[in-house]
Amino acid sequence: MNVYSGKIEVTDDPLVLGTEPIPARYYYDPEWYELERKAIWMRSWLNIGHVCELPEPGSFIRREIEFAGASLLIVRGKDGELRALHNACTHRGTQLVEEASGKRSTFSCPYHMWTFGTDGALLSAPDFERFATTREDCALKQVSIDTCGGLIFIAFEPQQGLREYLGPMADKLDRLAVAQATTFHEYVYEIDANWKLTYDNFQENYHLRFVHPRTAGPGIGGANPFGYPSSFSLCGKHRTQTIWVNPEGTFPPALMLPMTKMMPRLAADGLMDLPYARDYFALFPNFFLLCTPGNHFLHYVMPISAGKSRGVIRLYWKGEDETAGVRYAREATMATTRDIHSEDVNIIERGQRGLASGALEHIHFQEKEILCRHLIKVVEETVEAYRAETAG
Repeated sequence: MNVYSGKIEVTDDPLVLGTEPIPARYYYDPEWYELERKAIWMRSWLNIGHVCELPEPGSFIRREIEFAGASLLIVRGKDGELRALHNACTHRGTQLVEEASGKRSTFSCPYHMWTFGTDGALLSAPDFERFATTREDCALKQVSIDTCGGLIFIAFEPQQGLREYLGPMADKLDRLAVAQATTFHEYVYEIDANWKLTYDNFQENYHLRFVHPRTAGPGIGGANPFGYPSSFSLCGKHRTQTIWVNPEGTFPPALMLPMTKMMPRLAADGLMDLPYARDYFALFPNFFLLCTPGNHFLHYVMPISAGKSRGVIRLYWKGEDETAGVRYAREATMATTRDIHSEDVNIIERGQRGLASGALEHIHFQEKEILCRHLIKVVEETVEAYRAETAG
């Protein structure tokens, strides 16, 4: 079955992708990682931020993209348009900006003071008449950028437009509360593990009762002791699942007070009855969004090398912290999120060390880990298609 090239959408057939073991080398082999880098990472649309970070002309955020060896400035120009500019002066390559974010009307190189506009155009350069080139040829280099559901995506070598790439997922993102987000809490981490091993941890609930007995325990139990998803769907390269919620469960103790304080605000904002509440949207290759009352939990994982990756976790909120109770609730939710994630890090890194030892030829997914299997299937098919395309 060709997973990603068609418009297949399969629900509730956990064996549709087969049951065969998965080559372990996919998770540590530098040669395989290099194929992924070229076939997947350089060609895919990748989320790197939200429009709420760029509220007015001159606003910018800087993003370091290791797999491409690039530093990017995401800028809202004077015309209101978003652009993704390489953070590299076209004179000698010096990076223009060191700040993570800010607001500027121009970007000047600290080396020889070449100055660029927020649209990337070269505005001035000392003694420029002595150069055998034109200002037009010296504009900052750009990469493709687009938005969907308030989320900003970039692509270095896109093979199609963003909405075509997302397919039916684009309309779903447009309907979610993240499209209306005005602020967020962020947690960034680096982990000594392959991007797929890191990402897979958040695609399955098989580990919850063992790794998170205290923090996730109230959400599982009864007839579904592992908290397996109640349904899933595969849509081309992308996938969704509906997170099962224990009807007899309660919030973890650390969240009971924050959620009690948040309830009136959530009801007033209409966030207690959102479409796709409790649904999980996974976009190939590295993004997922979990829809819960009150906030949208976003997580993406970027590769740094075959055995190292960086994750970005965000909780998106609508509206500012108008009361002390709302602020406390949001801060406590982020703190609990970090606590839960800290329980994952060690176990993921232990898995990476075991795989990188070469002791295993294969790993195994059970039927409820179908989202993990789907990711690998899409990775395999994307790499093989790239190999065929570049064989000459």
